[in-house]
Amino acid sequence: QVQLVESGGGLVQAGGSLRLSCTASGRTFSRSAMGWFRQAPGKDREFVATINWSGGATDYADSVKGRFTASRDNAKNTVYLQMNSLKPEDTAVYYCAARGGPVGTREEGRYADWGQGTQVTVST
Repeated sequence: QVQLVESGGGLVQAGGSLRLSCTASGRTFSRSAMGWFRQAPGKDREFVATINWSGGATDYADSVKGRFTASRDNAKNTVYLQMNSLKPEDTAVYYCAARGGPVGTREEGRYADWGQGTQVTVST
């Protein structure tokens, strides 16, 4: 099992940037693919990005491709989501999640452990 804590959320103007961090405890982090998801008010949680165990492979939702970048530092047990050119429609609670395996996926149900979420609000 992996315990996850997100940080870095906040209020930013449209066009601005934020970097989310997700720090994990547990021995399996370096072997786990990680995912980022988000949930806007009144909407279902949706896939944002995933990164494999080594950081060598990533995948992004079309809505964030070219603006968001996922990365990880296994020595620090931390995964990041750099968010640039933010839009009001990016406003949501952002969650990181850990898989039991090394390959990333867009499927929410394949992630075993979840953080508590961090709020990102983008103003016009």
